[in-house]
Amino acid sequence: MVEISAKLVQELRKKTSAGMMDCKKALKENNGNMVQAEDWLRKKGIAKAGKKADRVAAEGLVGSYIHTGGRVGVLVEVNCETDFVARRPEFQELVRNISMQIAACPNIEYVTVADIPEEIVQKEKDIEMGRDDLSNKPDNVKEKIVQGRIDKRLKELSLVDQPYIRDQSILIEELVRQGINQLGENIQIRRFVRFVLGEGVEKEELSFADEVAAQTGRKE
Repeated sequence: MVEISAKLVQELRKKTSAGMMDCKKALKENNGNMVQAEDWLRKKGIAKAGKKADRVAAEGLVGSYIHTGGRVGVLVEVNCETDFVARRPEFQELVRNISMQIAACPNIEYVTVADIPEEIVQKEKDIEMGRDDLSNKPDNVKEKIVQGRIDKRLKELSLVDQPYIRDQSILIEELVRQGINQLGENIQIRRFVRFVLGEGVEKEELSFADEVAAQTGRKE
């Protein structure tokens, strides 16, 4: 199999505006042939979706999802270009699926890796650089290992980089792109918030004996 270089992937991405993973897959499927890979992306509708991603999306919906038992709740804003598309059941279903994904992923904090503040990235780097298992590594090797670990960690915080809970073969980024192809408009996840019942509230921890005493009214 032909080795697919990062430069080749970047070149195809520049031509089609498709995502990095899609471009890499297209090149692998076509043995590195740029023309065939571009045609492959167009047939899949992926290149078309990429070009739409630059258009302004200011309409859409604020969707919600409350998990069974009412202990976890989600609000998410998903934007599209027109109110007409926002009212379509396909778009509403997409918003609901995204809100359910957020509810199911307690570790995500940002929509994309690009949204993560630089100070958070630097903090993660400082932590990784101080790991004991890297203490005897040469600096150039250490940098590569740390970068790989940081990339993995940042993706764990990013919504669009999560495998879709209903189809683990695709990421949320690809789910949104499918929506773009289906509905013919740019679609963007703008922001979200996740509520967990009691989160951040300091609770008084009682021992079993104290609980019994409290319930029976006994005083020490």
